[in-house]
Amino acid sequence: MSVKSLTSQPVRRERGSLPALAVVTLLTGLGAGLGGMLLALLLHGIQHLAYGYSVTHLISGESFLQGVSAAAPERRVLVLTLCGLVAGLGWWALYRFGRPLVSIRQAVKSDDPQMPLLSTTVHAVLQIVTVALGSPLGREVAPREIGSMLAGWLSRRAGLSVAQSRIMVACGAGAGLAAVYNVPLGGAVFVLEVLLGTFGWTALVPAIVTSAVAALVAQAGLGNEHQYLVPSLTLSASLVVWSVVCGPIFGAAAWGFTEITKRSRAAAPKDWRLPVLSLLNFAIIGVLAMHFPQLLGNGKGPAGLAFDGGLTIGLAAMLLVLKVVITVSSLRAGAEGGLLTPGLANGALLAIVLGGLWSLIWPGASLGGFAVVGATAFLAASMQMPITAVVLMFEFTRVSQDFLIPVLFAVGGAYLGFQACAKWLPSLQLGFGFNWGAGSKAR
Repeated sequence: MSVKSLTSQPVRRERGSLPALAVVTLLTGLGAGLGGMLLALLLHGIQHLAYGYSVTHLISGESFLQGVSAAAPERRVLVLTLCGLVAGLGWWALYRFGRPLVSIRQAVKSDDPQMPLLSTTVHAVLQIVTVALGSPLGREVAPREIGSMLAGWLSRRAGLSVAQSRIMVACGAGAGLAAVYNVPLGGAVFVLEVLLGTFGWTALVPAIVTSAVAALVAQAGLGNEHQYLVPSLTLSASLVVWSVVCGPIFGAAAWGFTEITKRSRAAAPKDWRLPVLSLLNFAIIGVLAMHFPQLLGNGKGPAGLAFDGGLTIGLAAMLLVLKVVITVSSLRAGAEGGLLTPGLANGALLAIVLGGLWSLIWPGASLGGFAVVGATAFLAASMQMPITAVVLMFEFTRVSQDFLIPVLFAVGGAYLGFQACAKWLPSLQLGFGFNWGAGSKAR
């Protein structure tokens, strides 16, 4: 069903001019890059204030995990309690007083691809603020929403056709992703594979241009750095065979994760219960973080530890269970955010467990190698984007192209495992249907 127009203006003509399309493409890349850069700087600034980073540490790039670990345990509880207040009151006020939100997928399929400017901006900023304070959800949706919102507004102003506007809204989302994570190719492939489902020239050219421009603009403020510092990893026969054997396991795990997060998000309240549940949820996460600071944030910390081989099997298993629980509970309480980096972290942690056990039988592969392969497989299956996941992981980590072999084996197995579970297993009833409230938001 198409989303109704947010304005009273008539539907645009069937074809917009190529010069107008070129201008919108360039401005979308510039705007998404600037928006992604500002959101990332806001994230880092709030983390600095909340957990007591020094200015020197902020400039030198001290990780969020290092800053959280150095903070007093009581401070973690206090900051997470504040996060619950911000999340609960912020989203309750947005649902109560703001215009109805339009997701990126809805806008891409709409006959009038527009997203409300103020509500979308507030929604994005709330995601960034809560993730900075320690929410376990991802920050990637916020820059995508800002990029799509801007692209829709520019398309209307330029008089582009509906088809062109849909493409530009999708490109705005990919450009936002490219900007905040410095993944120009990943952003473009995300547009083509996930949002538009086509690699045709009319979509390919603006997708590549907007993502490249956005990444270049964001580098001016964030630097030309990749997300994860991964040590030199070597390929082994043990890792290749493991990727074939364990690929379907990652797919099954990804299917279960997708089911419970989907149900939790659909059941999240929008009324007065949202602030209450949000405050309770994040206060509990703060207590857990007194002992496990790795839980805080979007999952970059534990994923980085996994890639670096800095986790034991026992700690990885504990973090995996707790990470899934707090991600699900945060969605159920009404918090918003992405699942890209949380899914990547889950895959890396699961890979440490499976890879560590495998090494007892067939040694020779590093734990970091297992983590890279497993994270890609889980991400590909959980978000149903195999090509995008592979591209993103190689841009995230800059690992050797030799790893394409086990990564592709694992991704293929995970994708098939996910599809098999979706086809043959009944819908899970996992206990998240309590009558706390209702509401469903497509992301």
